[in-house]
Amino acid sequence: MLKRIQKTVILSALMAGSFAAGLSLQPVLAETPTFTSFIQIFDKIKLEYVEKNVDEQKLVDGAIKGMLAVLNDPYTRYISKSEYQQMAEEREGSFSGIGIQIGTREDKLTVIAPIEDTPAWKAGLLAGDIIQAIEGKSTKDMDVNDAVDLIRGRDGTPVMLTIFRPETKEVKDVKIVRGKIENQIVKAKMLNAKVGYLRLTTFMQDDAPNKMRDALKDLKKKGMSALVLDLRSNPGGLLPNAVDIGSLFIERKQGPIVRIVDRDGREEVLNPNGRTELTQQMPMVVLIDGGSASASEILAGALKDTQRATIVGTRSFGKGLVQTVHSLEDGGALAITTNKYLTTKGTDINKKGIEPDVEVKIPKELLSKPYDEGSDVQLKKALEILNTRLAKK
Repeated sequence: MLKRIQKTVILSALMAGSFAAGLSLQPVLAETPTFTSFIQIFDKIKLEYVEKNVDEQKLVDGAIKGMLAVLNDPYTRYISKSEYQQMAEEREGSFSGIGIQIGTREDKLTVIAPIEDTPAWKAGLLAGDIIQAIEGKSTKDMDVNDAVDLIRGRDGTPVMLTIFRPETKEVKDVKIVRGKIENQIVKAKMLNAKVGYLRLTTFMQDDAPNKMRDALKDLKKKGMSALVLDLRSNPGGLLPNAVDIGSLFIERKQGPIVRIVDRDGREEVLNPNGRTELTQQMPMVVLIDGGSASASEILAGALKDTQRATIVGTRSFGKGLVQTVHSLEDGGALAITTNKYLTTKGTDINKKGIEPDVEVKIPKELLSKPYDEGSDVQLKKALEILNTRLAKK
């Protein structure tokens, strides 16, 4: 399975051919009556529709969107050329925008997670915020690609988002100035003489496992005896990265990291790679919240099921599906759900999320304020748990 994964871009985060690939598919598909009808309708519109200059590309784009919409899967979608280019830039670690991952949840355009230290993060956007309008244009029934195109723009230019926050029932307009996103995906420090802190903001970059390994080695040199792993507002990324990073904490005998199930119900297990970095005796707490999705849930689920770590925070996003991304001839791509994943013990968390071992909610009065480590109740609980365990040693 991993060999297949490494040959094709597979996402467990915010994503074959299509009509946009051109009529090279026609000889095969035209044998079916359904596709023959499509070609006939396309030709009739071009030849007989009252408005003579019909944009062929718009017809094709509409057909693609309609075809994918009937699957009722927000993660199976057409990715435009510009968005696909941005995805490639994100894997390199630098891209332009406001710094949020968005998706559709319960038919509403939703912030999956803001990226730390980006314009969206600094403006106070939170995981779970519903984007009701972009520059005054309602997002009701809006395609994610269209939303991305509206939000994206030149560095230094503003975009106005109308945000509804379910926890506080607050609706407000948020003006955000677009900028260059330089995503520092790994942040590490010592919280005190014994407890280390390691934050991972995305699994998307190719070198994420190596950066995590280097950070752990550095923390150990500084005398770390316990670890807080912060996966809050981490929307996920590449599935192989989830396996490799999970292997830093989980030994081979404790696996698997994740179970992958295909369309025929066949299950394959992805086991730790044997490159464990921490001893199994080192106490560990993982922080999650509603913005922890996809690959974050794979890692948190594995650490919970193997009892390698205590999970603290609030229920995670609940994305238990894997997408394979296929490049198309028009420069765009198709992200198609090809598998679902189960945690180490076989738990399906899709649309359910991972429940923390210790639930700690952020007080409502802090939700509209900039982040302050001193008032981070979830981090304080993690420290309390680890200090108690260290005291018993």
